[in-house]
Amino acid sequence: MEYRSLGRTGLEVSCLAFGTDNFLDPTPERESTEMLNRALDAGVNLLDTGDIYAGGEGEEMIGRALKANGRRHEVLLCTKVDHGMSQPGVSLDNEVPVLPPNRHGNSRYNIIRACENSLRKFQTDYIDIYIIHRPSWEIPIDETLRALDDLVRQGKVRYIGCSTFPAWAIMESFLISRELHLNRFVVEEAPYNLLDRRIENELIPMAQKYGMGIIPYLPMAMGVLAGRYSDAKKYPKGSRAEYRGGFYKQRVTQKGIETAGEFAKIARRIGISPAQLALLWVKDQPGVTAPLMGPRTIEQLEELLPVAEMTLDDQTRAACDELVPPGSVVSDYHNTAYWMKMKVL
Repeated sequence: MEYRSLGRTGLEVSCLAFGTDNFLDPTPERESTEMLNRALDAGVNLLDTGDIYAGGEGEEMIGRALKANGRRHEVLLCTKVDHGMSQPGVSLDNEVPVLPPNRHGNSRYNIIRACENSLRKFQTDYIDIYIIHRPSWEIPIDETLRALDDLVRQGKVRYIGCSTFPAWAIMESFLISRELHLNRFVVEEAPYNLLDRRIENELIPMAQKYGMGIIPYLPMAMGVLAGRYSDAKKYPKGSRAEYRGGFYKQRVTQKGIETAGEFAKIARRIGISPAQLALLWVKDQPGVTAPLMGPRTIEQLEELLPVAEMTLDDQTRAACDELVPPGSVVSDYHNTAYWMKMKVL
């Protein structure tokens, strides 16, 4: 397993990270635990979750698994607070319940409340990386950063980061952290795959210049690049578009499926699966620390782990660039970034 520095920190992160959004939803706990242990055995050391995953039960399951295997201190445990419900009565998905006042957004009250709750569920006394899930424009960033800085100074959090922030907002946070002598964001989690390359325009160059880690999510485009979908209106049983609906199904487009068909030809030509190539392509893009793989089954995990030992060659990279040019977009995987005004037609 290759390990990479997380931005300008001293943390060494495995070149593949484990996204646990499928734990308990739909993957049963026994298989989820088996996948977690298998990933650790393979050298994966970053586990990513969030306080809303599986209705909040995902953190509890991970806590039980790490207590049972005794490997908490081998793991960089990353979790998130809030998920874009930055205004009372506003939800990104009508299937997500709207939270009452003071239980959403990036206020001091909510951040500290949520952190204490996550620590309890994990059965641990510290979180390695604590991430703001989405921006809250109505809450000044200095309030958010002061609360996070307090958690770091108390030893409850080691590093802080953000997810699905625009580059300008991250730069603003850097300036405020410097001015007020606060801990700064060290990592951004962003949607990134061959079908949506928009972070190459501003976010990745900014991260490279200022020493910020990039942990991409959705590297397989929610299974589209893995060849799971053949029709933008007929979803496979058990797929996220089928059983979760909402913004998940909005990401599946006919143009994306057609592009994935050409992408599969490239994968077959070099002798690997489309899922492996999708993950490999993200892993070896400039500025990327480690993509989040999010397998649903142990078989999917076993297929993806060998990608850690693969390298994207220049000819394959060029072939992928011909399908979707750098910085461009085919399908919208920023559709939970409510600040993104550009719509994909």
